[in-house]
Amino acid sequence: GDVGSGKTVVAAAAMLAAVQAGYQAALMAPTEILAEQHFLTICNLLSETELEADGKYVVTLNVAGIEESVVVGLLLGSHRKRVKDDIYAMLGAGAIDIIIGTHALIQSPVDIPKLALVVVDEQHRFGVMQRASLSEKGARPHVLAMSATPIPRSLALTVYGDLDVSVIDEMPPGRESIRTRWVQSDRRDAAYGFVRKEVEAGRQAFIVCPLIEESEAIQSRAAVVEHERLSTQVFPELNLGLLHGRMSLQEKEEVMGRFKTREIDILVSTPVIEVGIDVPNATVMLIEGADRFGLAQLHQLRGRVGRGEHQSYCFLLSESMSDDARHRLEELVRTNDGFDIAEADLRLRGPGDFFGTRQSGLPTLRIARIDDRDLLAAARAEARSLADADPALAAHPELAEAVLRFATAVSDEVA
Repeated sequence: GDVGSGKTVVAAAAMLAAVQAGYQAALMAPTEILAEQHFLTICNLLSETELEADGKYVVTLNVAGIEESVVVGLLLGSHRKRVKDDIYAMLGAGAIDIIIGTHALIQSPVDIPKLALVVVDEQHRFGVMQRASLSEKGARPHVLAMSATPIPRSLALTVYGDLDVSVIDEMPPGRESIRTRWVQSDRRDAAYGFVRKEVEAGRQAFIVCPLIEESEAIQSRAAVVEHERLSTQVFPELNLGLLHGRMSLQEKEEVMGRFKTREIDILVSTPVIEVGIDVPNATVMLIEGADRFGLAQLHQLRGRVGRGEHQSYCFLLSESMSDDARHRLEELVRTNDGFDIAEADLRLRGPGDFFGTRQSGLPTLRIARIDDRDLLAAARAEARSLADADPALAAHPELAEAVLRFATAVSDEVA
């Protein structure tokens, strides 16, 4: 489903179904900010009444329609060792029903004996082996991968039929389509003027920079320097905030809290806000160095606005760019549809390995193309029909030999 379409609600319902069946469920998110937001959101979705707090990161909830209480835990890499050890012990004993966390969930001390459902949110942010590692925590658990812009490999697997797809093709009522513009660097002042106009109308804005601090190796704007420049030279009359990945979780939450309560007019940030930020009053996303971002990341950043009733805007600023970067920005201006963007990403980057870990790169097809859907559908139907009629391929020795050659050539990473 596209950004803001309600994927978290689907995840909560699926995990609750696993718990009702007597099993455990896990949700892995790419950042601590998003994992913490999922923890709070899912707890509020399941129950308005908090029965018992077993420490700061484990909550026992009374859920309507379920006789026994549901225990929800949060596991982050920044936790103190004592907190982690407590959560490890509770998970191993089956005392936590739903565990939400970051990459900390795939560390070796984590044991989830009754794991039946794995939810990977923003799955395009994880590597193949990271997603597989969480699945290995249980005995062949079901896997639900969620993303607004699937990475090419995942999109190609759905084309080939290896993954089932469910699509949320509607947005919550009242949402306006985000207007996206590609702005040349010499028009930056005009973009700033538009931001000021929106803030004066009571709205808020994001300004995203590719880097935290300036680098001699990369000629691009940095968030720390831009925050200082914008605060003193461009928007001295407005309240500006700064958010980046080197800040502690507490500092990030403090800044985001002030932004949500409208104490901050403009939030200058790195791509740390790419996922998990929901501020309906924010209507402008200005992305510096847009040519340095991939299509999926740009679409996710754009999705931080357009969550309220007011018209929202996204400005893509770039100094100079390659032909590939130009194609990416043109695609983003052309459409707001995450599925169109994912397909464009597939064409531009390729699907990567189907039996390996490479998530992009052109496939080694000799004749067909990855986007030749009619041919793929026909080939898949023929393959299924043949497999049903002759599972061992006994009547097709040449085909059996070709399949064997292909299987033995599979990447050693997966073999």
